[in-house]
Amino acid sequence: MTGQDRDKDFSNDGVEEELPTELSDGGDETETEVVSDDPVDILETALAEAQQEAGEAKQDMLRMQADIENLRKRLVREHEKARRRTLERFMGDLLPVRDSLERGLDAAEGPAATVEALKEGKQLIMKMLTKAMGDHGLQTIDPAGESFDPEKHEAMTMLPSADHDENTVIEVLEKGYQLHDRLIRPAKVVVSRKP
Repeated sequence: MTGQDRDKDFSNDGVEEELPTELSDGGDETETEVVSDDPVDILETALAEAQQEAGEAKQDMLRMQADIENLRKRLVREHEKARRRTLERFMGDLLPVRDSLERGLDAAEGPAATVEALKEGKQLIMKMLTKAMGDHGLQTIDPAGESFDPEKHEAMTMLPSADHDENTVIEVLEKGYQLHDRLIRPAKVVVSRKP
């Protein structure tokens, strides 16, 4: 074989030869990755990948829904426990008031009961009750002499008065109560107007 013939045998004559790509995993064996130019194969591969991603996304979504439902149930349980603890504490603070009322009723049945002793007992009980309610955030609304506030007061009637400015609370028929910033019951009042 002459030199020219040798050059011809090794040239590719303008034709590109596609060589398989070899992937090595570090071992002795090698895998050959076959790349197909068929559009159907490409679409099937893409579809399979998309289906796998959709399945994973669905599993993630189901996990998140389960986590949210568990969180909701836990929050409901904790809210109920907190409500019960608050109620238990309030009832615990009211028990001494009830005990005092019971003792007062027993004392009123006795022969040594006087009006002054009963009055003193009622004042003590009222003081205990007011403290117990105040400890839990209840505030009394007693607006005598103040300006009428329709958000906290309920006007039962209006009376002409030369001694008071217009829209002033002349008399409190029933005190109001507010728990923290929330109105529980408005004060029922008599309001002045011009004569």
